[in-house]
Amino acid sequence: MRKPIIAGNWKMNKTIGEACELVTDLKGMVADVTDVDIVVGPVFTVLSSVAEIIKDTNIGLAAQDMYWEESGAFTGEISPVMLKNVGCDYVIIGHSERRAYFGETNETVNNKVKAAHAHGLKPIMCVGEKLEDRESGITEKVVKDHVVNGLDGLTEKQMLNTVIAYEPVWAIGTGKTATPDQAQEVHKFIRGLLADMFSSEVAEAVRIQYGGSVKPNNVSDLMAQPDIDGGLIGGASLDAESFTQIVKFK
Repeated sequence: MRKPIIAGNWKMNKTIGEACELVTDLKGMVADVTDVDIVVGPVFTVLSSVAEIIKDTNIGLAAQDMYWEESGAFTGEISPVMLKNVGCDYVIIGHSERRAYFGETNETVNNKVKAAHAHGLKPIMCVGEKLEDRESGITEKVVKDHVVNGLDGLTEKQMLNTVIAYEPVWAIGTGKTATPDQAQEVHKFIRGLLADMFSSEVAEAVRIQYGGSVKPNNVSDLMAQPDIDGGLIGGASLDAESFTQIVKFK
């Protein structure tokens, strides 16, 4: 049985004070949750403050990106060593916004995924198609490209400590959501790819999240699908009450 994982990607939101207020409220609201892994993903500037507040709670900490080198002349970047040092458990890699606006490629995603594992961080690797890809009937081709190249060279053990987030780009921040059946179809396809790349046992154990306008009013239907193991939550994760409702989807 795969344990659901609900992660909040705060994107470029929240000052230190706002972030502290949010996680202080959140930790009280979800303190009784034991059957879901809960993760928050704030901006770099508030990671340290948030880490302090959620220390020894049931909430994990994710960064929204990282570079793959440990240190050096890479102005503006953050290394896996720094993320681990500040208290991160997870790192989001290859988000569609990183791909669209900041030149992320399958190759850089792969470098980052491997570096995360090398430093004890669990990568949440994002994959997904644009609207024109879906309309052109090439969803599976695009998703396969992201999955196969992003995970290239991983061991089975590393794969078991990787989370995949399927995010149809056309459903992110648009209010549109893939229907549960549409989401399930792609999740099942991804699981099949993992079976081909690794083994059926690994494929059955890996958690695949859905990310694309998940809200309190649609999370239950999505989570009822056999291959959807959680959510990568955007806007709804910026409000403690909304995020709690999603975490407590059962």
